[in-house]
Amino acid sequence: LAEMLCLSGLSVALALALVPGSSEALKEGDCEVCVTFLGKFYQSLKDKDVKFNSADIEKALTASCKDTKGKENRFCYYIGATSDAATKMINEVSKPLSYHVPVEKICEKLKKKDGQICELKYDKQLDLTSVDLKKLKVKDLKKILEEWGESCKGCAEKSDFIRKITELMPKYAPAAANARTDL
Repeated sequence: LAEMLCLSGLSVALALALVPGSSEALKEGDCEVCVTFLGKFYQSLKDKDVKFNSADIEKALTASCKDTKGKENRFCYYIGATSDAATKMINEVSKPLSYHVPVEKICEKLKKKDGQICELKYDKQLDLTSVDLKKLKVKDLKKILEEWGESCKGCAEKSDFIRKITELMPKYAPAAANARTDL
């Protein structure tokens, strides 16, 4: 019996050793911002016929990070591609990209260097065609305006923010504005 227990313990240990650890391949939804942003960036490099060397890629990355907002800006900050970044890991992106390494692999490596990079997730997008603005929190209403690059000067009440959003909706979300019936 003891021999059997020892053998089963050994097989459990062997099975655990064969299960890949958390530092291995990315799971679905891991590093969402990293994978998406670098995917778009890589495609833009190919579209613009940028030379695939580290220096040119770094220049292009810094330039594209200047226009980022929200989570993508935070990602750029983490890798050191923003002017206010404390660390510089930009070469951890530019060098592998110059060899056409898949963005998932690059993000996997970045995750090992700084776990925060893979904790970034995009905010859920509201469906402006059907959402009841009156049921949203003021914070969420402000976020809608912020995403549009607008602010609501002098807005004090929730109704002020709702009025501003419905006023600007045809400009920023024309399909949603046309689909809404409460306007």
